[in-house]
Amino acid sequence: DPEVRARLTPTFPHGCKRPLLSSDWHPTFNRPNVELVTDAIERVAPEGIVTAEGTTRAVDTIVLATGFSTTKYLAAIDVTGRDGTALSEAWDGGAYAYLGITTAGFPNLFMLYGPNTNNGSILYMIEAQVDYVMRQLARMDAEGLAWIDVRPEVEEAYNAELQEDLDAVEVWQVSCNNYYRAENGRIVTQWPHPMSTYREWTSRPDPDAYEIGLASP
Repeated sequence: DPEVRARLTPTFPHGCKRPLLSSDWHPTFNRPNVELVTDAIERVAPEGIVTAEGTTRAVDTIVLATGFSTTKYLAAIDVTGRDGTALSEAWDGGAYAYLGITTAGFPNLFMLYGPNTNNGSILYMIEAQVDYVMRQLARMDAEGLAWIDVRPEVEEAYNAELQEDLDAVEVWQVSCNNYYRAENGRIVTQWPHPMSTYREWTSRPDPDAYEIGLASP
């Protein structure tokens, strides 16, 4: 149906929002018991859903699918850093981290699927992160370290480069109400390069990127 097809056709370029692939989505709207309604919902009444143009549609079940809080990393637990700073305060303007794994002021804090590591296969990205974390733990054990903490200037330089690369991805600069940006406008979820580049970056030796503390004898 040309009218239904037109209403299902996005007005933004592919990739501006999270792309989902399905062979069942479009054929569903050819079924006689399916109706596509794009009118705004005015309210939910006892007898059904009332749309802005005044139509009431009786319903048995309402599925509220409004998304999820993708930019609130580690929001379910309280994390406190070296100076008593809460991670939620340090990230008040949007989450950021070195390699998406660790952030300055929070020694021995290693994250999987942290800020700016979303793109391609999550499993592949997490495997690279696990390898990196295990390498840091092995170093701590070998050198008798009590803690390691990424240097602020290293983290800042990394994120400055990363944001420049994110700005170069034109489709993510289109305003289409995606979940990628924090309240301050910075993209905090996406990785702008191939996954192989992330594996390469997390495989580099970087002992000088960290401040260290020796374990007590």
